[in-house]
Amino acid sequence: MVTELVSRAKEDDIRFVSFQFTDIFGAIKSVTLPVGQLEGALEEGIFFDGSSVQGFARIFESDMVLVPDPSTYRVLPWSVPERRRARIICDVHTTDGSPLTSSPRNVLKRALARAEAKGLTYNVGPELEFFLFQPVPHDIGGYFDFSPRDEAQQVRSEIVIALEALGIHVEMAHHEVAAGQHEIDFRYADALSTADSAITLKYTVRAIAATYGIYASFMPKPIFGINGSGMHTHQSMTDASGKNVFYAADDPYHFSKLAYHFLAGQIAHARALAAIGAPTVNSYKRLTPGYEAPVYVCWAHRNRSAMIRVPATRPGKEAATRIELRCPDPSSNPYLLFASILAAGLDGIERELEAPEPVNEDIYHLNEADLAARSIGTLPGTLAEALDALEADNVILEALGESLAETFIRAKRAEWDEYRIHVTPWELERYLETA
Repeated sequence: MVTELVSRAKEDDIRFVSFQFTDIFGAIKSVTLPVGQLEGALEEGIFFDGSSVQGFARIFESDMVLVPDPSTYRVLPWSVPERRRARIICDVHTTDGSPLTSSPRNVLKRALARAEAKGLTYNVGPELEFFLFQPVPHDIGGYFDFSPRDEAQQVRSEIVIALEALGIHVEMAHHEVAAGQHEIDFRYADALSTADSAITLKYTVRAIAATYGIYASFMPKPIFGINGSGMHTHQSMTDASGKNVFYAADDPYHFSKLAYHFLAGQIAHARALAAIGAPTVNSYKRLTPGYEAPVYVCWAHRNRSAMIRVPATRPGKEAATRIELRCPDPSSNPYLLFASILAAGLDGIERELEAPEPVNEDIYHLNEADLAARSIGTLPGTLAEALDALEADNVILEALGESLAETFIRAKRAEWDEYRIHVTPWELERYLETA
């Protein structure tokens, strides 16, 4: 594999190779080496200071090793020929060769190993939404709008071309509801490949946008009064033969018992999952009624106001049976998100949790008495509430690992406290002359 990849890089006329990984919040970290050092990096790894990366290690245990995953080699299509660059995604190990428990990619691998021990493969398909700014929203289009002279259409097209060159099969790219808002969906795949693709999509969008003199933002709610950006996450599981184990012919929703247990697990752990899937102060400006973002912890068939939606299964398309978790947003770390929601689903399977009845009407029209009668809870209203729920949820904490969970919660508490004591323009306008 090493010789083959070195030869391939030579054929691709690569000059530099970026070795990438993420910190616990999903920010991409990278070290770039001249292509002449590729062989050594593949054979021996790359040593680095882990104490300088958020959540990885303390100063007295800082030495870490990047272990490149050769299957993730891709040429970056926007790099210029004289500085042609490729990227390889890496796992992070300690110097004794063992996987670092607090590395997000390793966290997901641990979760996937639990599913694989049951003979199951966990498949995911996220829908990433984002805004383009220049410095105001980059267009005035709406959902699915098209204009042949719209520069945003050109930017999306260039993004899709770049993603395809990176080996990511784009299934759909379109304008979203809000001005300047867009969505790109790529082919459903196993969770590890999908997480790799999700982080690749984010920096590809930013890189292509920058070539047009605009910038892209995956901030969940950048503009007051309009829809925020979500990362609706479709999920299914297959057995060793590739059969979708969520499908059952004899159920009204064509859902198997295992699928109902999996769904019930995510409902049971919903409030803790919010801390991972909606991990910023700003995330909870999106999770409010009236903007297509879920607030209530329930599931439904087709109904998009529910936290979990079960899309319709068409005859002959049984393999597409899935659930759609609608509360995550694109500020989340996909490795940690997929690991956490898988852990919640597996807990539902292992404990054979029963799913509540579906809620197929508009939940926003139900009053408090109706919600209470149907035992419909709510997602946290703030990051602080979400962190409280996470700290009380041993299943999700165990999936993250003690070290990562502790660092994540500590950093996010600091983020909340900084926001809590900050005086905003809204407060000055509201209270400066009236209080």
